[in-house]
Amino acid sequence: MGLAVLTSVIWGFAFVTYRFGLESFSPAQLTVLRFVFAALPVVMMPRPKTAWSLIALIGLILFAGQFILLMTSYSLGMPAGLGSVTQQLQAVFTVALAAIFMREFPRVREGIGMVVAFAGLALIALTVGGDLEPAALAFAVAAATSWAVGNMVVKQTGDTPVFPLMVWASVLAPWPALALSYAIDPQPSLWLAVTHASWLSLAVAFYLGVPSTLVAYGLWSYLLQRYPAATVAPFALLSPATGILSSALLLGETFAPLRLAGMALILAGLAVIVWPARRATPAAPSV
Repeated sequence: MGLAVLTSVIWGFAFVTYRFGLESFSPAQLTVLRFVFAALPVVMMPRPKTAWSLIALIGLILFAGQFILLMTSYSLGMPAGLGSVTQQLQAVFTVALAAIFMREFPRVREGIGMVVAFAGLALIALTVGGDLEPAALAFAVAAATSWAVGNMVVKQTGDTPVFPLMVWASVLAPWPALALSYAIDPQPSLWLAVTHASWLSLAVAFYLGVPSTLVAYGLWSYLLQRYPAATVAPFALLSPATGILSSALLLGETFAPLRLAGMALILAGLAVIVWPARRATPAAPSV
């Protein structure tokens, strides 16, 4: 339980750090640095026994795609606490994609959770304007969608160990982000950005690459390998809770009642989806 809480807190706090990383780097550049740090263990870790195409897709969609979209959302003014909640829509989108492409249809309870979460997203959409730009919300939802598509790709890897898979995908993730930076950034030189960056922005890049990616995903994989997913998954709800609390304490963020209601509905829908169902009392084992 302690490791599960620690992992969710590390992930939740990352949402607050994004703003400081973007003070010195573009979304694409911060993505490059994050996965450069995350790829460091590759020198002592053999490549997982799965197809190169799957590793490349994970690096492109789950890592580079998701993070570039999310960082773009933050660069457009997405509030940190709200951003942490919108990303939890990935669970809803994953269930929907599994039904469409893998014929894994949701149970009634999961369907109810999806409806509740989408109702929350609709309420948040009604608050567009003022401190929430439509493009910022659109990029955040696109990032959650990219995460969900990446989940579908990971599912194709079967029983491949997650931590080596994550490290090797991190080797491939910086390259599309670097290409995007050189294509669209006003100052595309990553080296120049690093040499002129603040220590706080560099610390954020390190935090995102090592604690938030290597440590947190490693701990989460450790827990999933040793305990039922239904036992571990509910702890993920602490991640947006940490993001909301951290943004309020460190950034002074406040939320209007309608937006708070939308965030609460998304979290409630997610809880309905991931919370383990009560199991019937098992029959006595046969002798």
